[in-house]
Amino acid sequence: MDIIKKINDLWQELYPQHSIRFLNEFITELESVKKNIILNGFCQPEPEWYKDAIIYSLYVDLFNTDLPGLELKLDYLKDLGVKCLWLLPILDSPMRDSGFDIRRYNKIRPELLNLPKTSTEEEQQAVFRHFIDEAHKRNIKVIFDIALNHTSNEHKWFIESRKSTDNLYREYYIWNKNTNKYKDTRLIFKGMCPSNWEKDGDWYFFHRFFEFQPDLNYHNPNVLLAMSRNLLYWLTQGVDGFRADAIPYLWKEDGTDCENLPKTHTIVKFFRAILDFVRPNTLLLAEACQPPEEVVKYFGNGDECHAGYHFPLMPQIFKVLALQKAEAVIKILHHSVTPVIDNFNQWFIFLRLHDELTLEMVDEEDRQLIYNHYCRNPQWDFRVGEGVSARLADLMEYIPQKIGLAYSIMLTLKGTPIVFYGDEFGKTNDEDYYKAMIKKTGKN
Repeated sequence: MDIIKKINDLWQELYPQHSIRFLNEFITELESVKKNIILNGFCQPEPEWYKDAIIYSLYVDLFNTDLPGLELKLDYLKDLGVKCLWLLPILDSPMRDSGFDIRRYNKIRPELLNLPKTSTEEEQQAVFRHFIDEAHKRNIKVIFDIALNHTSNEHKWFIESRKSTDNLYREYYIWNKNTNKYKDTRLIFKGMCPSNWEKDGDWYFFHRFFEFQPDLNYHNPNVLLAMSRNLLYWLTQGVDGFRADAIPYLWKEDGTDCENLPKTHTIVKFFRAILDFVRPNTLLLAEACQPPEEVVKYFGNGDECHAGYHFPLMPQIFKVLALQKAEAVIKILHHSVTPVIDNFNQWFIFLRLHDELTLEMVDEEDRQLIYNHYCRNPQWDFRVGEGVSARLADLMEYIPQKIGLAYSIMLTLKGTPIVFYGDEFGKTNDEDYYKAMIKKTGKN
């Protein structure tokens, strides 16, 4: 199907009552962006490059201070065999949720650029572009996180939306006079947030994550177009893909659990279509902590995400290590649990990510077994027993053979492996950083 026709059809599915004029103006923008990318000499990524890659995930500032510092480590990463860098949140943010609370979508956090405060936007862009160019010279792709479900409460849209009920940006978010909507929506941050609603003056706004991360309202077509433009901007800067953070929650409907709704998939198809039109083979990676049969729906018919994380597999690897029996991994990978996927899609597999050893995707028996075996420090408890917040070396009791065994299991499974920065030398929990973040966020 012609991509422009597909974009039109998806728009009509989402917003049948809205004018097509805004979409037509946006399509003109798409054509202009595509021409600029070609003129700037950005090579189109090769098809399915993400299937033959080792991903290295890192926080730029914690790895080596800033982007120029990371640039100095590119040869080290190349020697490790890294084919793709996944930069954990780098966009402008108050950093109350490690950067997943985005304040500006078209700006890198200033502290990651090593520039004076008086630097221009052109100078800031140049630092990032130079880093991208140096990575590409070493055949290393670069992707980064972009939160599509919510913003920071310091984002200009939200600041404006709070001013009055008739403000232009009011409907960029979900406001209500009370908390009687979306009652079937589960609480993700149990033990840290008492509700999905936060009172603000005489009104409440809705959030799936922390109370300083108001959810966007995709019932408003201006939100879809604005977030699409954010993706397009970074394509013009040479980024090879996006980790689409928290995509199962994009579309909300009262009377549902507000997860994995059909129009959420329509939104993802829209994002994929604009990426395919402007720069084909730009990776769209699904961050969906869901059962495999739900995650594969985010692959669509080759028209949603290229790849997705296999969240339920990860805790089963830890169960296997605890019991010294392989059955748990064999069972989770059986086709009755993990559906067969098309050749052009891919599972991303991992031992630990930036959050925790998450226990969301296991039953209560496995949750207790894994938690009791690995949560040896009360500080590691996360989300009231639904996760263990410790690095791989901590979980493996600092024993190199155990760490090596864990990686040998992951690296022999089918899928694209992810290495969390520092795992290659047994990095442990950073207690000083943990204390600093408690002080900054008020959360522990």
